[in-house]
Amino acid sequence: MKDVYINGLGAFLPGPPVSSAEMEEYIGRVNGHPSPSRAFVLRQNKIKTRHYAFGRERGKPYSVSEMAALAVKHAADASEITLQDITFLATSTTVGDLILPGTASHTHAALGIPPIEIASFQSVCASSLMAIKSGYLQVKAGEHACVAACGSDFPSRYFTPGFYEGTAVIKEDGTLPMEIDFLRFTLSDGAGAFIIENKPNTLVPSFKIHWIDLRSYADRFETCMMAGGVRHGDETAFWGDFESPAAAAQAGALMLTQDFALLKRMIPVWVSHYLSLIDQGKIKIDAINHLCSHYSSHSLRVETIKLLKKAGAMIDEDKWFSNLYSKGNTGTASIFIMLEELGRSRALKSGEFILCHVPESGRCLNGFMLLEVV
Repeated sequence: MKDVYINGLGAFLPGPPVSSAEMEEYIGRVNGHPSPSRAFVLRQNKIKTRHYAFGRERGKPYSVSEMAALAVKHAADASEITLQDITFLATSTTVGDLILPGTASHTHAALGIPPIEIASFQSVCASSLMAIKSGYLQVKAGEHACVAACGSDFPSRYFTPGFYEGTAVIKEDGTLPMEIDFLRFTLSDGAGAFIIENKPNTLVPSFKIHWIDLRSYADRFETCMMAGGVRHGDETAFWGDFESPAAAAQAGALMLTQDFALLKRMIPVWVSHYLSLIDQGKIKIDAINHLCSHYSSHSLRVETIKLLKKAGAMIDEDKWFSNLYSKGNTGTASIFIMLEELGRSRALKSGEFILCHVPESGRCLNGFMLLEVV
């Protein structure tokens, strides 16, 4: 089995940074009302700026696949290969541009390269590690020598007023309940990509992938974050079960929603996964030089640190790296964008270890990846 290396990192963040004060000028005000939840949500997540794939004037937006292709091109530019060297493409997204075909097909077309093998992964944040692991295993098995893995998300297209106005979820005062509104001030748009190969770079540092460990805990939880359904007690009505797409939209089935109380119950499970990897010897706390953890809100970081300290398994906070506060929560693109900035902003040394963590609240999924700078 071959060793596997990340040899190029790329990110694409559409448009200018958007401040918290400007957000509703981009995503809009539901029924013309300023959001009563915005200030509270922003205090919780502490995001200062983020990016949107459409402009304030509603010009033609970037698509999920266009952003993915641009991120792959940036990753290739940062590596020692050309786009034509790529023979396998793995994409990840939360919600693609179309219901079908998959995002990998559209991204391949946007790249404009000859016929290649592709794979499309669709979940929430941890679909990024699904795509990376797919590329990693292809290279490790010797099926491909040069792979592109990418993540791209465009959640803000679902946050415009038209997705909410006139639906059953609107309160009597014309505003949204906080449990629906808070995602509008948490998620933003962007894409990131890796070039993965069977040999390290010759001129610039590479990141050797030691392992990737993904675990689903869907057997323990109801759906926490969803699009395409409405929960009624213990049952979920899928959008296709309604008499028409219009009826599904009126019921709120086409919105992105999240159960924040259920999300917080998942944190101990994610921590237990981390502790199990320590017990297996995969993670050695003192050997970790950098931790890239994709937490969706600063408040969740605080909750996680409390549990880690209680368990005696805390990686020193000065080793933590996050760009949540300046780049926003870009979902499946987040770990790519985070690592790209880590590589640019810190003087990484050969032999250092980077632990990457990507939790997902969709129906409770958690993933870790261990990298070594070489």
